[in-house]
Amino acid sequence: MEMGFFSLLLFLLISLNFSRNGVLCFPEKKLLNLKDNNFQWKQSNIVGGASNCVSSHNSKSVNGATILEMKHRDHCSNKMIDWNKKLKRRLVVDDLHVKSLQSQFKTRTNINVENHKSTTQIPIISGIKLEILNYIVTIELGGKNMTVIVDTGSDLTWVQCQPCKLCYNQKDPLFNPSSSHSYHSILCNSTTCRALQSATGNSVIDLTIVNVDTRNRLALAATTWLAMAMDHTQVAKLVAALAVNGFVFGCGRNNKGLFGGASGLMGLGRSDLSLISQTDSLFKGVFSYCLPSSTEPNASGSLVMGFDSSTYKNSTPILFTKMVQNPQLPTFYFLNMTGISVGGVALSLSNSSSNNSFGKGGILIDSGTVITRLAPSVYKVVKEEFVKQFSGFPSAPGFSILDTCFNLSGYDQINLPTLKMQFDGNAAELSIDVTGVLYMVKTDASQICLALASLAYEEEIGIIGNYQQKNQRVIYDTKGSKLGFAEEICSFN
Repeated sequence: MEMGFFSLLLFLLISLNFSRNGVLCFPEKKLLNLKDNNFQWKQSNIVGGASNCVSSHNSKSVNGATILEMKHRDHCSNKMIDWNKKLKRRLVVDDLHVKSLQSQFKTRTNINVENHKSTTQIPIISGIKLEILNYIVTIELGGKNMTVIVDTGSDLTWVQCQPCKLCYNQKDPLFNPSSSHSYHSILCNSTTCRALQSATGNSVIDLTIVNVDTRNRLALAATTWLAMAMDHTQVAKLVAALAVNGFVFGCGRNNKGLFGGASGLMGLGRSDLSLISQTDSLFKGVFSYCLPSSTEPNASGSLVMGFDSSTYKNSTPILFTKMVQNPQLPTFYFLNMTGISVGGVALSLSNSSSNNSFGKGGILIDSGTVITRLAPSVYKVVKEEFVKQFSGFPSAPGFSILDTCFNLSGYDQINLPTLKMQFDGNAAELSIDVTGVLYMVKTDASQICLALASLAYEEEIGIIGNYQQKNQRVIYDTKGSKLGFAEEICSFN
């Protein structure tokens, strides 16, 4: 009788671990330490203020590649932050950013939702001190250091300029064109200015900034020289090789938007005016980044302009997938996502869901968006499988755009189901870092949410956000029209 009972128990255990395809499958899980600085929202008190940190990041040159250090912005603050009040605002800002993107997509494509009611490496740091969850680097523009948001979803690089009619608060001094010997304005009937209209989707020209998030009128373009170096001891030897003479950028004098305390924005899109296109002779249309954990005060990563694999520290092979061309949105980076797995279980969509596609028309990869957005039908199956595997934990209320939350205040460590995205060709896969699966809302862990969100409509375009790109080397080869992923513990040193 006893042997029969254990045999039955063994049979049940084996049966419960069969996947939907009938293959024996024990869920893949990774350990997450809830008290670890790589996940916890924490802050170090560094005396001296944020302004001393903003423009003091390191840079180096390796085999012709320039490496800029990227750090978490919060390490610069000597002021304590109440995370329980700040975190919701950050997700609200991200929601506004995504709504702005979707509005642009709708305007520039035939998407119809009217029936609905609604090898230079640059240090990259997270923008927490600047009231944003985006990543920033410091560049030298016209002889002045400027801290800018890194955005692959934008084309024009711009900064706030003097004299300013309306400027939001920033940490660095405003760029003063009159103090730059290399600066000069561009006539609005020039080819460059017309390219600016095309890049921003705006036909109105005046002296106001292109504001990506609020869709203000077009900026006055200007030219000067750009140096991707941040350590003053290295500027002299780097500037000759890396200065971009005649660099075209936006000079904003009437600005408002969701840019926190940054000086402006670095556009890494695919138009002729993007930094990638303007530095083509130097870097051949290739750049990569490794985004550090956005919650580690002393975390650092890098933005590498050019391709030199010796500058990478990846722990897994680089696997490439082809970029998907979208004639209506040619300056954005789209990928063909073919599948998602949770805990090793490959998910499938119903025949009626989004044409049975995980990324209808391609999914956008964007460094300027924080939380990944999925079509409602895709998000539904991901959420259901995650909740099924991550069972036994008390639930918590939803938080802003996040609706799948847990109360983990009684735990120091948890085993999380792995989350992976598969892409077309060469087994390319994005294995999301364990710190990018959950989003800590309350510092006592009483409200922690699945860090994915649903789009409002099936017709909207999915986005892979930077929160899910942490601790990955992401390589953009614009000339080869391919994008590569490899796991890497991000560190500038």
